[in-house]
Amino acid sequence: MDTTEKAFETLIEEQLLASGYAKRLPKDFVQPLQLDLELLVTFIKETQPQEWQKLDTQYAPDTMQKVGERVHAAITKSGLLSVLRKGVKDRGVTLRLAFFKPANSKNPHHQQLYQRNRFSVVRQLRYSATSGDALDLTLFLNGLPLATAELKNPHTGQTVEHAMLQYRTDRSPKEDLFRRTLVHFAVDPDLVYMTTHLAGEATFFLPFNRGVNYGAGNPVNPHGPKTAYLWEQIWQPDSWLDLLQNFLYVDGESQKVLFPRYHQLTVVRELLDDAQARGAGYSYLIEHSAGSGKSNSIAWLAHGLSSLHNAEDEKVFDSVLVITDRRILDRQLRETVQQFQQVRGVVEAIDQNAAQLAAALNEGRPIIVTTLQKFPYALEKLRELGLAGKRFAVIVDEAHSSQTGESTKALKSALGSGAGPDMADTEDEAEQPDVAERIQQDIEARGRQANLSYFAFTATPKPKTLRLFGRQRSDGGFEAHSLYPMRQAIEEKFIMDVLANYTTYKVYFALHKRLEDDPEYNTRAAVRALTAYADLHEHAFKKKTEIMLDHFQHHTQAKIGGKAKAMLVTSSRLHAVRYKKMFDQLIQDRELPFKVLVAFSGTVTDGGIDHTEFSMNGDLPETRTAEEFKKPEYRILIAANKFQTGFSQSLLHTMYVDKLLSSVAAVQTLSRLNRIHPGKDDTMVLDFANQAEDIKKAFTPYYETTILSGDTDPNLLYDLLSHLQDAGIYDTDTLEAFKTVFYSDASVAKLHPVLDQVTQEFRLLPLEEQVNFKARTRDYLRLYAFLSQVITFKDEDLEVSYSFLRLLLPKLPKLKDDTLPHDLLERVDMESYRVQRKNEEAIKLQGGEPFKPIAPGDGQGLTEDEKEQLSKIIHSLNDRFGTDFTPEDRVTIQQVMDSLIADPELVESVRVNSEDNARLVHDELLEEKFQDVITRSFDLYKRFVDDEKFNRHVKEAVFGLVYAQILKGEPSPAGPEPR
Repeated sequence: MDTTEKAFETLIEEQLLASGYAKRLPKDFVQPLQLDLELLVTFIKETQPQEWQKLDTQYAPDTMQKVGERVHAAITKSGLLSVLRKGVKDRGVTLRLAFFKPANSKNPHHQQLYQRNRFSVVRQLRYSATSGDALDLTLFLNGLPLATAELKNPHTGQTVEHAMLQYRTDRSPKEDLFRRTLVHFAVDPDLVYMTTHLAGEATFFLPFNRGVNYGAGNPVNPHGPKTAYLWEQIWQPDSWLDLLQNFLYVDGESQKVLFPRYHQLTVVRELLDDAQARGAGYSYLIEHSAGSGKSNSIAWLAHGLSSLHNAEDEKVFDSVLVITDRRILDRQLRETVQQFQQVRGVVEAIDQNAAQLAAALNEGRPIIVTTLQKFPYALEKLRELGLAGKRFAVIVDEAHSSQTGESTKALKSALGSGAGPDMADTEDEAEQPDVAERIQQDIEARGRQANLSYFAFTATPKPKTLRLFGRQRSDGGFEAHSLYPMRQAIEEKFIMDVLANYTTYKVYFALHKRLEDDPEYNTRAAVRALTAYADLHEHAFKKKTEIMLDHFQHHTQAKIGGKAKAMLVTSSRLHAVRYKKMFDQLIQDRELPFKVLVAFSGTVTDGGIDHTEFSMNGDLPETRTAEEFKKPEYRILIAANKFQTGFSQSLLHTMYVDKLLSSVAAVQTLSRLNRIHPGKDDTMVLDFANQAEDIKKAFTPYYETTILSGDTDPNLLYDLLSHLQDAGIYDTDTLEAFKTVFYSDASVAKLHPVLDQVTQEFRLLPLEEQVNFKARTRDYLRLYAFLSQVITFKDEDLEVSYSFLRLLLPKLPKLKDDTLPHDLLERVDMESYRVQRKNEEAIKLQGGEPFKPIAPGDGQGLTEDEKEQLSKIIHSLNDRFGTDFTPEDRVTIQQVMDSLIADPELVESVRVNSEDNARLVHDELLEEKFQDVITRSFDLYKRFVDDEKFNRHVKEAVFGLVYAQILKGEPSPAGPEPR
């Protein structure tokens, strides 16, 4: 069996020839003209004999050469894509160099011309007069080179990575062929990557893969290589001509050719096919993650729908209505569609009033772009026109550019929802109904219309959205018609993983009662009010601002080449105002070289003074805030109910969250960090308000196997090091030898003997142990790199081990199982334990009621308000949050108590033994569990071990609380109150 690269090349060629390609030889390529002249002339003679005759009269006997030179010159000046679409004019004669598929079959001659297009393939094409290099495959249309491909076969030790490297290093972008061809593919049997612009080492390849198990890559193909879809589908003649006619276009800003990614191409084609077959009156849900290129997908779909004809040659839709607030999409639609159709006025933006919209609909403009504000009126007009038998496609763009929420208020008013004047404080922008929901409300109120089809694009569909626009499955559920999940977008490096570095803070406070009398209050209302009081206290703002500013200075500021920015999400406009004051004050005190902007709507009165976004940003208009934030001097943006959706700033690296986020709001808010940027290797979230498991739950429906680093126990570092040393390939002497060399002025060459000895021992391990060792090494490096940003470790062995393992890992031999997600499985196990513990905390029964199984309707709170004296409420808060311990000590004791209350051995001992016997079991377990707090609260651990009185007091206080709660089934307070 031939397993060489040549065999892979032959396989692809044979399948292309079977589908209608012609086989051509390298000698058929006329290098000075950069085309297959014979094939080009044959095409022109067959399809345009009269035009050829006119030119032959003027050029004979050099007609062939002259036409080739003219085509060569036109491509050099205008580009291949333009020449294929517009043709070439030569001495008063217009030559068409390709014929595209007609929208209908009313012109049989045009259909015949379309069938005359000639595709060909050349193997090992020598494209340069100076270089002897050859391309594996070059694809031609009517003699004009369309695409190149470098093929690799892993059986020969080379993969798609080597193909991309070959393009970057061995294929000069100055060569004529690479400046003319439209796209270049790097291919092996498993993966495909593509680029439309060679730029040497800076060449950027995009994955062109189908995706598998909600992630990157391709599924197993039972009939051949995983990448066979490339030549069996994408490279087929009809597919190529569709791409050239309806998808490829030149970006007006970068002047680069844009080629659709696989999921973009397939979703547009599938939607058009379905709409063509079924007509109007149907709904479609497209669930594509941020980073999926929704703007391009919408532009391509709008163009396709506007010219779509059914089998009876009737237009399926009279007009396409695009609902969006994004001006960039409006501009992109205009530029893109104009390149396809060469006609102005195809796209009309409704930027004046409702009358303009009515006129555009009545005139049957092909593509109409309107905003959320005009959305209700648009639907009314569509229904009116529908009575006359017209059909419309409505494309819904979920992405918002209206960051103020004003459009939402206007829409709610128009729909009669009664949004009040305090909406800016009570309703979060990210929690407001999205466009799809608004359509849903309208449909439910007025009924589905047979002449309207909806195409809803969203990254975060809610259950009702799925029900209304989704496709019903065989089990009765509903799903999106097309899915490009967040996990795949992250793995394909189109967006950042905003959950990779996520840490949570818990705020502790104590209050003192100043009243002589003891009035009664509603417990829950009082707790909320007192908590809000503490949250808005100046000391709370100062403490949290110091934490954020310290973190920004020491960790964020230097990221992305020193350009990184941060965003603080606050829970109200008043919080935003006070944070802005505190940040400005501390930045001035520290003489820092950057500034802060704030974003909120309306006017906020604080201390008798009115504040607006305009006044707090130095009289900067609200409409300029986003643009001003792009300037290098502005590094932190403080936002209250603004910029949580649709805001795209790729330099955002860190988010500080001081606001409860739930479900879709959490995903949309945190996703502001996910934009990629050169030099942006990671992101960071510091959350003062949410639990990590809640954020995980919010992301799970849209992510698939989310890994959170938040709330991670630092002792996992010691566990990982223990596993690594158990492998027996290095010991403490090895680390000492490494430390002596690494932390000295000795030559780096002296490190190699230490690392080489460990590598030699590694090779002797069984394969499974090698895989486990490398996986745990990666876990340790990732975990330590994260935790060291938020914790100051006192154990130098952790840092030494990090430096040692970081240098060792690249020297370890590559394993065939290296790609297995062992770190994923370990983290999933860790997170499962944490989720379980939080769930136990969440099942709290009020008023000392015994635990009971949760039944439908349970867990909704007490049916009657519980009254308590104010002093008891204050005491409960103080007891819950501690008084004398540091915040780190309090959280540590809380965790120890939670662990004790959940320990089956102690629970059983309390229930069946005397209190004294249960105390013995408790004290032994407490000693054991305190061994685990060494890195979390070293000083507390040292005091517990060294101070006997302190040890006894902690045991006594903790046992009293733990014992009582196990007996009564009550949730634990935050810890003992030492005296």
